[in-house]
Amino acid sequence: MSRILLIVGGGIAAYKAAELIRLLRKEGHEVTPVLTEGGSHFVTPMSLAALAESPVYTSLWDLKDEAEMGHIQLSRAADVVLVAPATADLIARMAAGEANDLATTLLLATDKPVIVAPAMNVRMWQHAATKRNIEQLKADGITVLEPDEGPMACGEYGPGRLPEPTDIYQRIKPMLGRGVSVDVAGPGPLAGKHVLVTAGPTHEPIDPVRVIANRSSGKQGFAIAAAAAQAGARVTLIAGPVSLSTPGGVARIDVETAQQMADAVEQALPADVAVLVAAVADWRVEAAASKLKKSAGPPQLKFAPNPDILAMLGERPDRPRLLIGFAAETHDLVANAQSKLASKKADWIVANDVSGDVMGGSHNRIHLVTNSGVEDWPEAAKEDVARHLVTRIAEEFE
Repeated sequence: MSRILLIVGGGIAAYKAAELIRLLRKEGHEVTPVLTEGGSHFVTPMSLAALAESPVYTSLWDLKDEAEMGHIQLSRAADVVLVAPATADLIARMAAGEANDLATTLLLATDKPVIVAPAMNVRMWQHAATKRNIEQLKADGITVLEPDEGPMACGEYGPGRLPEPTDIYQRIKPMLGRGVSVDVAGPGPLAGKHVLVTAGPTHEPIDPVRVIANRSSGKQGFAIAAAAAQAGARVTLIAGPVSLSTPGGVARIDVETAQQMADAVEQALPADVAVLVAAVADWRVEAAASKLKKSAGPPQLKFAPNPDILAMLGERPDRPRLLIGFAAETHDLVANAQSKLASKKADWIVANDVSGDVMGGSHNRIHLVTNSGVEDWPEAAKEDVARHLVTRIAEEFE
C-alpha cells in the first residue's frame, strides 16, 4: 500500500479524479486530495473527501493546518505525488519553481517521486512553451505521462486528453508498493547501489562531415537512469549524441563513438547493475582526413568491428552483479534475444521490436528474457517501461 498525494488541477478532465481516487482506494492505497482553485470549479471538495475518506486540502492559508506547517507535512508524508489533471498553467508554474498556492508549494517542498498527467487543448500541448516546460520537468526528475489522443471538450481532436483512470493506474503501478517510490523510513530500494546506464546512438565518422549513425533518441535509456536515481541508486549515464536533458541526480558522461563509450563504461566500473540500452554501431570505418567529394564517385569504405560492450562486461571477473542488455530487433525477437543472452553471458536481455516508430518514439513494447523464461510486457510509455524495469531490478537485491 502506498500513500498518494493527489493534486487535482483545473480543467474539464478534473472529473476523472473522482474515479481515479475510487480505483486507487479499491487497490488498497491511501489518497489525500489537494484541490486547486481551478479544480474546484469542476469537482467539489465534498465529492473527493467522500471517495478518499480523507480531508481535502484547498488553501495554503488555512489557519489550523498551517499553524503546524501543514504543507510541509503533506509533502513529506506521501510516498508518491500525483498531479492529475496537470494543466498547462500548473505545468508552467512547476517548471518555473513557483510556490504561489498550496499545490505548487507542496510540489516545491516534496522530496518524493512526482508523477504528472497532463491534460489540455491539443494546440496548448503542442505549443513550444509547453514542450519546453515538459522537458524541464523531466530534467528535474519528474515523471510525465503521455496524454491520450482523441476528441476534446473544445471540439478539437489530437493529443492532450487525460488518460482514463484505469490507464493512469497501470502506468503508475510500478511506482507504488514495492516500486521505486522513496519510503519515509529509507532512501529507496536501490540505495547504496551503483547503476551504470548507456543510452542513445553512437556516431562513427566517415570523414570530418559525415557519420554512420542510427535513429536511437536515447529516451529509453535516460528514462531508466531517471527511475534508478529515484530509487536511490548512484547512477552513471553514458550518453551518445542526443539532445536530452540530464535527469536529476544522475552523473552524465557524453561520448560520440563506440570506442569512446566502451572506454567510458570500463572507467565507470565497478557497478552493481549495468543496463546497456545504447544502440552501439557494430562497425566503424577508416575515416578520411578530408571531406569526401561527390565528384570522386561513391566512396569505398573499409569497415572494422567495434567493441562489443555487453560481451566485454560479461567476460570480466568484476562484472556487474546484474548485467542487462537490450536487443533491438525487427523479427524473431525472443529467439534472437535468447541467443544474445547466452552468447554475451548477460543476466537479462530486454528485447524490443523496432520495426515501427519505437526508435525516436515515446512508447515501447518489450519482452524481458532471462534464464528463467520470458516476460511479455504490454506496450507502455518509455518512462513506464523504465519504472517497471527498475522495480524488477530492485527485487533482485531484496
